[in-house]
Amino acid sequence: MRDFWLSCGHHLLDRDEGGGLVVTGEFLKAYLARPELAPPPDACAVERTLHAALLAEPRRPVAPTDIAAMADADARENWQLLIAFRDHLLRHRTLEAAYLALARDGAGAIPPLFLNQMVHAILRNALDECVDPFVLRAAEMMFRSQRLTSHEGALVAADDELIAGASGAPVSPLVSMLGIPAAAEIDVLTDENAASYWERSDRFDMALDLTAGRRGQAALGEALARFMRHMLALDAEVEPLIEMRDVPLTWYIGLDAEGTRIGDHLWNSGTLDPTTAERVVALYRLILRASAAQTDGPIYLILAMTPERTLRMKPQNILVGLPVRAKEKVS
Repeated sequence: MRDFWLSCGHHLLDRDEGGGLVVTGEFLKAYLARPELAPPPDACAVERTLHAALLAEPRRPVAPTDIAAMADADARENWQLLIAFRDHLLRHRTLEAAYLALARDGAGAIPPLFLNQMVHAILRNALDECVDPFVLRAAEMMFRSQRLTSHEGALVAADDELIAGASGAPVSPLVSMLGIPAAAEIDVLTDENAASYWERSDRFDMALDLTAGRRGQAALGEALARFMRHMLALDAEVEPLIEMRDVPLTWYIGLDAEGTRIGDHLWNSGTLDPTTAERVVALYRLILRASAAQTDGPIYLILAMTPERTLRMKPQNILVGLPVRAKEKVS
């Protein structure tokens, strides 16, 4: 089986008997290596001591007073965020359970970067046996922002961070170790170049055609179905629809903030003006098998881009928005 997404750190995690990801000391140490946490040369003795202690014992309890004694305000904030996140991970049996708890209870002050990294690793686990590069590329949309553009009549999604290029964002230590270039050429994923995805998967430099009726939309539907199966043990089919016309929104889930707003508007008997309608990237009909649904009508999933043509999916929405009575897989 070909490997992919090495930068998510899945090789640093263990797995429990149910296939969930178990946090290890090595996985926690990867966060300590982040540029925001590595003490600079002028860091105070308190910060350097704590960093060294956690490298030796990543699960070591950290009291608020340990952080409050640091001299630098930015360092104190970074450490507060990291320790809160670490403690949340350690309170749960698996990474999947920790993410589901955040989806249900709210992420609080946990940075979106950390949430996206959790989804990255969880999807790597859920898609472990996937051999379709189109599904893997579509799944990237669930943890990395996209920039949408129209090209020769097609709607194409490319990685927003890659397009931004020299954004100045810190590079993950894992990315640095893998030698992934900061910028790369962007190619639209096709049958002809799909085999190259495996060696390029950590560069996020392949764009996806999301035009209605084409393979990209169906691939995203498959990625969503696998995510639900892994997280909630739901047997589901996610069917892409060609157009948003005469759709009875008896139950809907926005896959991002824009999709939720559009769904709310339609739910309240609103109509979509042409400009807003063009921002709907994809519409899916969700079919839950084995009588898992608590509603008799169809369930629709709405994905939309912002007026600036960016797309930021929120996969947690599908975990908490489903009207299901099936027993979840993770705990």
